[in-house]
Amino acid sequence: MENSDYRQNITVQYCFPDVNSSCIKEIQTGPAYIFLFIVLSCISVCTVVLNLLVIISISHFKQLHTPTNLLILSLAVADLLVGLIVMPGNIMQLIDSCWYLGKLACTFFLLITFVSTTGSLSSLTLIAVDRYIAVSDPLLYSVRVTVCKTLLCIILSWSFCVFYISNFMYFNDHLLSSSISTRCYGECVLFVKYSWVFVDVVVNFLTPTSIIIVLYSIIFKVARHQAKSIRAMKNGASQKHGANIPSASETKAAKTLGIIIFAYLACWIPYFLNSLSDKSFTSSSMVWTIFSWLIYINSSVNPLMYAIFNPWFRATSRYILTCRICVIYESSSSRFHLLPEHF
Repeated sequence: MENSDYRQNITVQYCFPDVNSSCIKEIQTGPAYIFLFIVLSCISVCTVVLNLLVIISISHFKQLHTPTNLLILSLAVADLLVGLIVMPGNIMQLIDSCWYLGKLACTFFLLITFVSTTGSLSSLTLIAVDRYIAVSDPLLYSVRVTVCKTLLCIILSWSFCVFYISNFMYFNDHLLSSSISTRCYGECVLFVKYSWVFVDVVVNFLTPTSIIIVLYSIIFKVARHQAKSIRAMKNGASQKHGANIPSASETKAAKTLGIIIFAYLACWIPYFLNSLSDKSFTSSSMVWTIFSWLIYINSSVNPLMYAIFNPWFRATSRYILTCRICVIYESSSSRFHLLPEHF
């Protein structure tokens, strides 16, 4: 009797009390959720700050206007959207299950979510292709890879992402389509069909993953061969055992490429493996939430790998954080010579 009386005294809260079809509000206020809110908020802020530093650096300093850095800029823009829009939206839905901005904003939010993550993935693939060309054919790299060609590839890449995701979300009568749930007012949930998941795994995971792994494997082999050749020239042909000792550049290349590939696979594999294991699932499920956040966190890791490891990022960050690029007498800061050596 006491339990039944207790249930009757509980007041059910709705997202929109004045709307008959309103969803039931579920607010998570426990210590664990508060801690989770703080941690995820810090990740979101760090993602925004790091990617903003990359974007401002490459956009402002003319010395950084190179094909490779334009690809890093494209990656930073995609990751900035994740940190600025996708992460905060998902954080609020973790704490409060209601969506207060309407169906149009929900559609836009889901569109930004998938376009930004897909754009990030395509940028990672283009960076791998760019590095492969630079290592395999360094003498003709400046001819084969130009700023104009790189900009064209970036535009085509983002256009494909928008077209691909638009087909995914809007063509609701199609076999491969998915749909936004409208079971009640105040819900922003995407129902994903298994037929689309299978196509998405092939197009959005297996293909770019294969390209990235293969190209970075070739890059590492070429870098290792070059390091051995340089070491042999320094040590002399008479030092037979020296060729088996890893050089500093070889070790650095191995660590960098290893970190890049490991971080990429660790963030993306769990999501797609889980996608294939379920015949159908929604974006509100806890498993979807956990594995989606792994992908979002990859947007925090990307600037660490592709920018902070570059010497120019440390130099430009000092200029930006100390506001030296805003000082009147340094109005020509965009032409600063950041590093004495070419990079």
